[in-house]
Amino acid sequence: MGDDPDKQFVIAAVNVFRAGGAGLIFARYTTNILTPLPDLPYVVVDLESRFKILDYAQRTSREPLVKVSPTRSVPSDSFTPRVAAFSSRGPSAALPAVLKPDIAAPGVQILAAVKDSYEFMSGTSMATPHMSGVVALLKCLHPTWSPAAIKSAIVTTASTIDQYGIPIVAEGVPRKIADPFDYGSGNINPDRAVDPGLVYDINPRDYEEFKCFWDESEACKATQQPMYHLNLPSIAIPNLKSSVTIFRTVTNVGAAKSIYKAIVESPPGINIEVMPKILQFDDRTKVQRFKINFTTMHKMQGVYTFGSLTWVDGIHTVRIPIAIRVVIEELFADVQ
Repeated sequence: MGDDPDKQFVIAAVNVFRAGGAGLIFARYTTNILTPLPDLPYVVVDLESRFKILDYAQRTSREPLVKVSPTRSVPSDSFTPRVAAFSSRGPSAALPAVLKPDIAAPGVQILAAVKDSYEFMSGTSMATPHMSGVVALLKCLHPTWSPAAIKSAIVTTASTIDQYGIPIVAEGVPRKIADPFDYGSGNINPDRAVDPGLVYDINPRDYEEFKCFWDESEACKATQQPMYHLNLPSIAIPNLKSSVTIFRTVTNVGAAKSIYKAIVESPPGINIEVMPKILQFDDRTKVQRFKINFTTMHKMQGVYTFGSLTWVDGIHTVRIPIAIRVVIEELFADVQ
């Protein structure tokens, strides 16, 4: 039937309508978002339901019946967050040493104002206002925070599971458990972002050191470090050949006297060592620097694997995602 479910949906709807059909049952495995049909009722089912429907139609001794019930609203907390099939995925082709995306926000079937009415709309244009609103609220609550600090607060407090402990799912072909290339650090959690505990702040001058990566007019020096050395609230190493050492700096924005412990979830095949493993803050010490060593355990050309580094103090959970790819040789057909 082809790879474009939306196109196949339109073809199916036209054929059913021309044949005088009363409705359409459409099976797909990417997303539940379809173009509204004003003249034809329809329902979307997954492939498992499709087999059950076909089995019923073939086994019943009567004429198969379909009952269409009126739509009803269901509380949003009844659903596990999902990354839409149309959502852009990582890794970044331009800057693979910077993890993208950063975060996920609501952007599917959002009730939006359109002229003198309202419509349900989906896309980045719907997710961005959610993010902008959260950023504005954080800036009001913390007027001295830099853009990097606000971003860090949002990223390090995001959720990768729902309130029942179920992992976020990424829609697509096939549907799977989401990873940092689907949602960055996870689903935005505004309440937790208000009090992140620690932030990965960046001085604007720090960006100048890496300007050659995105400004074609500037050539990178031979001693230029990769962009994963920038103090971002994430780590992406696209070409780990043996071992790499990275430094990160965190600023305490919580209680003056705090003690944080490092919890590491290493990507498969990668050994991660954090030094020091304990960070102590007080009235005098508000900024701490730590070192992270990444070492390959297997000399195998591989795909990206994922992990995380989390600092906890019993109240706050400051988590950053990690994406690493082991590269033994720079093969032309295997560098992306």
